[in-house]
Amino acid sequence: MNRQQPQNGPTLPGRGPGGNGRGGGPMGARMNGEKPKQLKRTLVRLFRYIGKNKLLLAGVLFATLCVTVADLMGPALQGEAINTIVYDEASGHISVDFARLMGLLGLMGVIYAFSSLLGYLQSYISAKLSQSTVHMLRRDLFKKISHLPIKYTDTHSHGDIMSRMTNDVENVSNTISQSVASLMSSLLTLIGAFAMMLRYSWQLTLIAIVTIPLTILFSSYLAKFMRKYYKRQQQLLGELNGKTEEMVTGYKTVMAYGREKAAIADFAVTAEEYKKVGIKARAIGGLMGPVMNVIGNLQYLLLATAGGLFAIKGMLRIGDIQSVLLYSKKFTRPVNEIANQYAQILTALAGAERIFDMLDTENEIDEGSTEMPEENVIGNVRFENVHFSYVPEKPVLKGLDLTVKPGQKIAIVGATGSGKTTIVNLLTRFYETDSGSITLDGVDIREIPKKDLRGCIGMVLQDTVLFADTIESNIRMGKSKASEAELHAAAEVAHAAAFIERLPEGYSTVLAEGGSNLSQGQRQLLSIARAVLNDPKILILDEATSSVDTRTEKHIQDALNSLMEGRTAIIIAHRLSTIIDSDVIVVIRDGTVAESGTHDQLLAAGGEYAKLYRNQYAGIET
Repeated sequence: MNRQQPQNGPTLPGRGPGGNGRGGGPMGARMNGEKPKQLKRTLVRLFRYIGKNKLLLAGVLFATLCVTVADLMGPALQGEAINTIVYDEASGHISVDFARLMGLLGLMGVIYAFSSLLGYLQSYISAKLSQSTVHMLRRDLFKKISHLPIKYTDTHSHGDIMSRMTNDVENVSNTISQSVASLMSSLLTLIGAFAMMLRYSWQLTLIAIVTIPLTILFSSYLAKFMRKYYKRQQQLLGELNGKTEEMVTGYKTVMAYGREKAAIADFAVTAEEYKKVGIKARAIGGLMGPVMNVIGNLQYLLLATAGGLFAIKGMLRIGDIQSVLLYSKKFTRPVNEIANQYAQILTALAGAERIFDMLDTENEIDEGSTEMPEENVIGNVRFENVHFSYVPEKPVLKGLDLTVKPGQKIAIVGATGSGKTTIVNLLTRFYETDSGSITLDGVDIREIPKKDLRGCIGMVLQDTVLFADTIESNIRMGKSKASEAELHAAAEVAHAAAFIERLPEGYSTVLAEGGSNLSQGQRQLLSIARAVLNDPKILILDEATSSVDTRTEKHIQDALNSLMEGRTAIIIAHRLSTIIDSDVIVVIRDGTVAESGTHDQLLAAGGEYAKLYRNQYAGIET
């Protein structure tokens, strides 16, 4: 199938809901302050992705467990080392068990070296886990984009869609690589430190946990504000990407109309809001760490005071108090680490929410079950009482009735916004009708699989879409297994062979993005060559020759006339000279067929077509 579509979606009345997708579509509502989804749901889905790499996850968990155990052994060994120093109150002498002290110090050295090695291994496995997870996310997200309904891409900023694939996925990647192991370690450390503190003194353990309610209270209060700002920050980043993409793709238009200052001002408004939201997010996020440190220091002060009293009363040895103090630090450290990483975690979760929001979008509907191989297609197309609107309560087609007979060359004309291109969008099932039916050879197109339906339709649109690949690959897009002879023949028919062969690399010439290293006319010729090679049963030409000069247009028209022989052809044109020899010319007005007939019949009738013809060639107003 030779399928093309404008990169920015419908941009004119009757062609879609609007230009860049921010005006009336769903994204417009989200950008104005969507409430964050529940974090629990996002976390569960994210951990499902992480859990798909079971071996890597097990490796991270094992390495983290070993590092945590080694880390928890440190305070106990330090306490025992201190306890090798004994003060005899009776004699006033200090004795040291040097053999035991050296043994403990040696064991501590081995454990710390082993812990460092495992720490490196943990970081390496975490990086693999992160990249494997985001690889699956990117794969699923790209697959979803490939199956999104056209309506979604028409009503969402392309920059915002790109931001989800790049910025949001990258934030998730960074957080997984840095935080998953840290969170595992924090949980194990909390449990281990609590158990070790109980081993030494349940009284001091109770004192240590007194500060936990304060930690929960402050962290919950700050998290409520941080979540809101980080969600909004990610949304604004998507909007900034959208504006940047529009500026780059529409650069010549902006320059031609002197809109540089207006474009800069428009970008500055969003950038300013992004700056303010970013400052608020960072400022509130920055409070989390210091607040947790103050609470941790308060806990340390209480423990040190109580521990000193216990030591004076002979309830604990000095080394044991030192161990408890170290374990109390390890008990509060996980909370502080989570607090310090909270901003990054929230950013990642906000991005994950946006990713899952797109993944949850319903795929393009295809309930077709009646197979229709291209070789069996005759080309009889019928629209019966078709109603359709891009935006509810703003109908574009209002009970359209239209019949295209097999092998017939039918032209559709009408004022801008009358619904001409909408007819093509519905025939190809880029959009679904609100009511009425469209049939192909007597079969409702909703019953035909979209692959079969679109496989028998070739399209040449006004907005040519080329990819950053070789000329050969771009022409072969609809028929990858075509022979060299077929490829060259298609280029000859489209009058593209001459300029292709003049290029240094010929058919192997690699095009820039969008084919920007070719002229508009040359890009259109390649698009026509693509349609010729595809050899479709139904051919749709939407302003197919509008970007070429008059002489080239004549050659292309001759080629297209040969191509259209024996095929059902639907031509949408404003330049009436290209459709004079059509079998039937249909005039669309206000979403219905105003009149139809041959060129001579419509001129003689003196109706809508005659008015269009006179205005175009004689400048006469009626």
